[in-house]
Order: sequence, then structure tokens, then C-alpha cells
Amino acid sequence: MASDVTKSTARLWGLFSGTTGPLLGLLLLVVYLSLATDTFFTVRNFLNILDQITVLGILSIGMTFVILIGGIDLAVGSILALCIMVMGHLAKEAGLPMWLAITLGLTVAGLAGGVSGTLIAFFRVPAFIATLAMMSAARGLANMVTDGHQIISFPIWFNLMALIRHGGYITTTVAIMFVVFIVCWIYLRFSSGGRSLYAIGGNEEVARLAGINVKLHTVGVYVVSGLLAGLAGIMLGARLDSVQPSAGFTYELDAIAAVVIGGTSLSGGTGGLTGTAIGVLIIGVLRNGLNLLGVSPFTQQVVIGVVIAMAVAAEALKKK
Repeated sequence: MASDVTKSTARLWGLFSGTTGPLLGLLLLVVYLSLATDTFFTVRNFLNILDQITVLGILSIGMTFVILIGGIDLAVGSILALCIMVMGHLAKEAGLPMWLAITLGLTVAGLAGGVSGTLIAFFRVPAFIATLAMMSAARGLANMVTDGHQIISFPIWFNLMALIRHGGYITTTVAIMFVVFIVCWIYLRFSSGGRSLYAIGGNEEVARLAGINVKLHTVGVYVVSGLLAGLAGIMLGARLDSVQPSAGFTYELDAIAAVVIGGTSLSGGTGGLTGTAIGVLIIGVLRNGLNLLGVSPFTQQVVIGVVIAMAVAAEALKKK
């Protein structure tokens, strides 16, 4: 019996391997905010935090895949905007059914990610430059779709995905985030494809010599990143019941921050989605707590910047 308990504890600890620092930081943050304000440590507030981190959570999952192979994706915020503007235009102005408009919007997002991946994998364009170019192009296309105009008022069921709490706790948008996380976590942890991504991030040339199709995996990762950026946009549109070309501005920075805070190395090859989930929660809890404490949005930006700098410094010290 004792042996079984020990094995179960070891498996549970293995899930958080390499994320001890971020997890401890999250717990200390929760304790401090619980003592500093009466409204933080409540079920309702925790549910609000889950609602608030849905978009960032889905974006960060895709960013984790990209950073694991040693890449970067600066275009996810713009691809998010492009996806929802295509969806909004097709649903409201072209008169297509909402489900078809969503599908085509996600298709455009995946294609945008695929273009970035193709430039990186086959034309050897640095990931920073390729995704920077896509960031500009996708944002421009998002404005061109409706000439920069906002689109509002979608079918009621679409907005209710972000409003109705099933069982009194979880909205459909939060449930989608959980499902995406679980599926991607299983893929990274238990599939040969997931192990290939770690190998590519560790050493691309060694991975190629080992028989891994590096180019195909690279394009696939950026397609997934684009699709998840589009899905995050759909969740944002459902929550706001509106879409606009400026949506997702600087979201790529928040996604990168969440991944780095969670312990995934910017050089690739180490990290994972468990750490990313903790990083997303740290950002979500920090913003929620600072709002409850009445801290201005400008000061919040400074605080989050300091947290990111500390996370990167901690990674550098760990490597030493």
C-alpha cells in the first residue's frame, strides 16, 4: 500500500517536473492576494479568472509548441484578428451560417500559420522575420475585410457560449480551453510527434539525422499555432459579441510571457504545457488581483514586465 502511494505521488510530482519555481510563485501570489483583499479568495472570483484567461490560455498552448522547437510566433495576435474578421464578414455581410463562417475563419488562420511555417522551414527565413511579416500582413488583411469597421451582434447561441455556466461553474469557452489543453498535453507527453518536437528544439540537425522530418513538423507547428490563434479569437468574439480589426493587439507578447514564466526555454527543447498553464494562471491571477487592489493598468504593465524579466533571469541562472 505504501509503495502504491509513493508511486502515485511520484507520478503527480512528475507532472510538475521543472515547474517548481513558477508553481511556488503562483501559490505565494494566491496567498498574498487572499490576505490583501476580501474578494479574491472566492469561488466566483476564481471562475472569473478562468473566463478572463481563456483567450490567453489557448494562444499560449500554440506558442508553447512553437517555442519548444526553438521558434517564435509574433503573428498570433494579428492572425486572431484576421480569423474573427473573416468570420464576422461571412456571417453578417455574406449571410453564411455561423458554423460555416467559423470554420472558414479557422481555415484562414491555419493557412496564415502555414505560410509562416513554410517561409521558415523551406526558405530558411528566420522565425522572427517571417512571423513579423505575417503579423503586419494579417493585421492589414483584417482591416481590409471590413474596411476597418467593427461587426457586432451575432446569433444568441454564440454569445451564450461565454455566458452560461454549465453546472453553475464552467462556460463553454472555458471547457473548450480545457479540452484543447488536455489533447495537446497528451500529444506532447505520449506521442512520437511530441517527442519529435522536443528533439527538434534540442538540436535540429541531430533530429534530422535521426530521421525526423524537421520541415514537415515545423510547418505543422505553425499551422497549429495559427489555428489556435483563430480559435482564441472565436472565444474572444463570443465573449464580446463583437469583432474588430484591432483585436489581439500585443496578445503575442502575453502568450510568449506566459510560456517563458512557465519555464519553457526560449532556445527550445525543454518545457511543456504544465508550466505554460501555470504561467497563464500567474498572469491571470496577477491582473485580477491588481484590479481588485485598484492598481492602475499602466502600473500593471510595469509589474508584469518585472515578472517576465525575473522569469527569464531565473532561467538563465538555472542553466548556469
